Amino acid sequence: MSDTITFSQEISNLLHATEGEPLKTCIQCGTCSGTCPVAGYMDHTPRLIISMINRGMKEEVLESNTFWYCASCYHCTVRCPQDINITELMYALKRYSIWKSKYKEGLIGPTFSESFVKMIIRSGRSYEPILAPSYIFSFGMRDMLLEVQGATELLLKGRLPVLPSRIKRLDKFKKMLGRIIPMGGLE
Repeated sequence: MSDTITFSQEISNLLHATEGEPLKTCIQCGTCSGTCPVAGYMDHTPRLIISMINRGMKEEVLESNTFWYCASCYHCTVRCPQDINITELMYALKRYSIWKSKYKEGLIGPTFSESFVKMIIRSGRSYEPILAPSYIFSFGMRDMLLEVQGATELLLKGRLPVLPSRIKRLDKFKKMLGRIIPMGGLE
């Protein structure tokens, strides 16, 4: 018996909220893919991603944009006849790809996710002006200027704080987060 675990087992382990091995119960019916509102923009459908995970196609899965394009609408999860939490699978794949630093170049999702997590660890709150640089430069010049204009209007009207606020007992919050997610290099 080998001490190394398969890619499918690694991903199943990330699905800590589910019981058993949910990916092994997939019957490949395609309901998830048929109900996904963004499947047309994905490299591979959710059904195919599950199949690829079960076949150990680690590199191909991690190079896919599928989980980064997931809208987190839960249509797939609600309609799955095998009760697989496919949305949680997509989140698990995002976490895994960031953890392993393996994802397709040029995607906004990984940079945005890492910026968001770092910001939450530092202050315990979301602050949009810190997040904006992680995605705003991927827009065209016109759209970027519109975003800056909108942010300026929100600042002037007092709807966007000039400085980020922090939560109380931030040290305890960080300790709790450290138990949930690997914090290496994020602090």
